Amino acid sequence: MTSPGKRLRRIIEKRTLLLPGAFNAFSAELIERAGFEAVYISGAGLANGVAGVPDIGLLPLTEVVTQAAYITRAVKIPAIADADTGFGEGVHLVRAVEAFEAAGVAGIQIEDQAFPKRCGHLPGKSLIPAKEMVQKIEAAILARRDPDFLIVARTDARGVTGLRDAIDRARRYFDAGADVIFPEALESSDEFLKFAQKVKAPLLANMTEFGKSPLLSAETLSKMGYRLILFPMSLFRLAARAMEEGLSQLKKEGSLKGLLGQMQSRRELYEVIRYADYERLDQELSSAPKRGKRRKRE
Repeated sequence: MTSPGKRLRRIIEKRTLLLPGAFNAFSAELIERAGFEAVYISGAGLANGVAGVPDIGLLPLTEVVTQAAYITRAVKIPAIADADTGFGEGVHLVRAVEAFEAAGVAGIQIEDQAFPKRCGHLPGKSLIPAKEMVQKIEAAILARRDPDFLIVARTDARGVTGLRDAIDRARRYFDAGADVIFPEALESSDEFLKFAQKVKAPLLANMTEFGKSPLLSAETLSKMGYRLILFPMSLFRLAARAMEEGLSQLKKEGSLKGLLGQMQSRRELYEVIRYADYERLDQELSSAPKRGKRRKRE
């Protein structure tokens, strides 16, 4: 069978790809049903939505990989997972790559922030030396079993040391073998264009809302040369506001009858989670011929 990484590479080679962020398996299923060809497993989404904590590297490798595995089992489209700073150095990063690959993701994103990391669009970030990030990329490449497993290298340099350093670091990361370069928190359309002109590599643009970057259209970014366009927390934010409004009405009126038209119905929910498939399997198992009991040893 074609690996998730290979399938993702084939898509990127043909066209620019939109990557909505999932924060659990159900949101990933909605993304797939909406017709998107791949999904991003958002580190912020998992931290905020699963654990209720800030996106500052608080979730350990085992918890993130468990959630990633839930998502890859729930959908057929390939997934890129946010691996933050790689969960350590050297052998720790190698173990992380092995764990994510075993979980069925198509690739991972690692960044050049120092641990503990910060949200890429907030102040207070610090960077590791570019040489150390190159070593991380090389370790990740060495660790992957599938040569098509993607290594996405993110640089946060724009908000710390400036655009020129971000470009220089990106070139070094691509030369080290990174498959995709992710410049975080560029601050204008001109910066996105300049970065694309200076860094000749497959590029990822992050269109997170309420951040440092302008919200450019997919068409605009595609013309600049960006192959992946990320919307990491869009679904989470939409869902959060809808839940807040629903809770407010419930508290005020003691009923949600007036919001039924805004809810996903039970039938629609069951279609997403393929409830009928489980019922069918249960019926098949219950009607299967029973095997005879083993004879007791004499």
